[in-house]
Amino acid sequence: MDEASNKRAALLVVTLGTFLTPLGGSAMNIALPTIGKEFVMSAISLSWVMTAYLLAATVFLIPFGRIADIHGRKRIFTYGMSIFTIASFFLIFCKSTVLFISLRILQGIGGAMTFSIGVTILMCVFPVQERGKVIGINTAAVYSGLSLGPVVGGFLTQHFGWRSIFVVNVILGSICVLLILWRLKGEWIEAKGERFDLSGSIIHSLTLIAMIYGLSILPSVSGAVLFLAGILGVFVFVKVEMKVESPVMNVRLFQNNRVFVFSNVAALIHYSGTIAVGFLLSLYLQFIKGVGPRNAGLILVAQPIVQAILSPFAGRLSDRIEPRIVASIGMVSSAAGLLLLSFLRETTPFAFIIASLILLGFGYALFSSPNTNAVMSSVEKRSYGVASGILGTMRQVGGMFSMGITMVIFSLFIGEVQITPSYYPAFLKSMKVAFAFFTALSFGGIFASLARGKVR
Repeated sequence: MDEASNKRAALLVVTLGTFLTPLGGSAMNIALPTIGKEFVMSAISLSWVMTAYLLAATVFLIPFGRIADIHGRKRIFTYGMSIFTIASFFLIFCKSTVLFISLRILQGIGGAMTFSIGVTILMCVFPVQERGKVIGINTAAVYSGLSLGPVVGGFLTQHFGWRSIFVVNVILGSICVLLILWRLKGEWIEAKGERFDLSGSIIHSLTLIAMIYGLSILPSVSGAVLFLAGILGVFVFVKVEMKVESPVMNVRLFQNNRVFVFSNVAALIHYSGTIAVGFLLSLYLQFIKGVGPRNAGLILVAQPIVQAILSPFAGRLSDRIEPRIVASIGMVSSAAGLLLLSFLRETTPFAFIIASLILLGFGYALFSSPNTNAVMSSVEKRSYGVASGILGTMRQVGGMFSMGITMVIFSLFIGEVQITPSYYPAFLKSMKVAFAFFTALSFGGIFASLARGKVR
């Protein structure tokens, strides 16, 4: 296979892989009220359906990025897609809450093996001058998955039941694995022979688990203790990694690299403020507005469809204009969209909700591709896997914080109960508080995005 054919094969495989996971995730958002009723879950337990996946993906993202650098990026990507597909298969037949959440964790582990590695494969195959373009296409695939997820999830849940969502995951996952084995040639191993940092990986994983689980059970004392222990673990992790010859996460990438530091901080803030939007609006539309799963999906599609359309243009734009400028404009737009959502009431017109989501989607598109381009362009080739893993971890940790903050607010305003009509006013109040908090957070992220400096 010639170089051009392998480029197309890499783009096809990675694009399909990065399309599949957000498709399943956004489809799940729509199905949550139905799943909650079947398994008799409280609002907080229902949050764990999403949080369990995010936590597993976050914990294993950097370790698997490093393993891929040492043992082969195509190999780990293939294993990850296979694990995700197998977990989806067993979720079709799941009958208990505990098993359901456990299989979501397994899905998250598979997702961790594909999230960061897919972008790394593209960075290895395509030259510098084409990075913005292919990252834009890859980001568009993510947002296309997010776009179709609510529609597909709503349609399947309403007509065939929520389990049919995982049937789609199995079909697309199997196709992706077959394409890797059939079309994608070669392997990319930039750190072959280097040691894997097991101790650093364990500290990294325990730190994230303590922080996220602690956050999820706040405002309890044990939650505060775990969260503080996780923050302390960050300092321990950095100190240990500075002394290791082949660290799981090269923290030295943060030294004297302003672009890398602030691009990652901006990503953390952006995703902390936006990931819970789909979760909250799915519940709002189906509980407060009385919309069915199919129509709720059609409303929620407004945001990701804008992201899918604009992301390739934003990626190419960041090849010509400083990514800092494009991404910062995107952050402003996201903050404005969140601000509008903080005014939602029981009688808010659907047109207002859709307009808010379009503005948020515009912000996402302008931020994500240029920000990724800035991160990957600020490091050397041998560090692509780790850099992509760090950025992916920021995205996942941001998502965890977003869901964690939502769970804390639910605990304060609703408690460990199902969302029934008597609790609708409390849910509405908690949602408005969450959006107000996310708005303030995102406005702060504008300054982090501007502070990164120039890539070129």
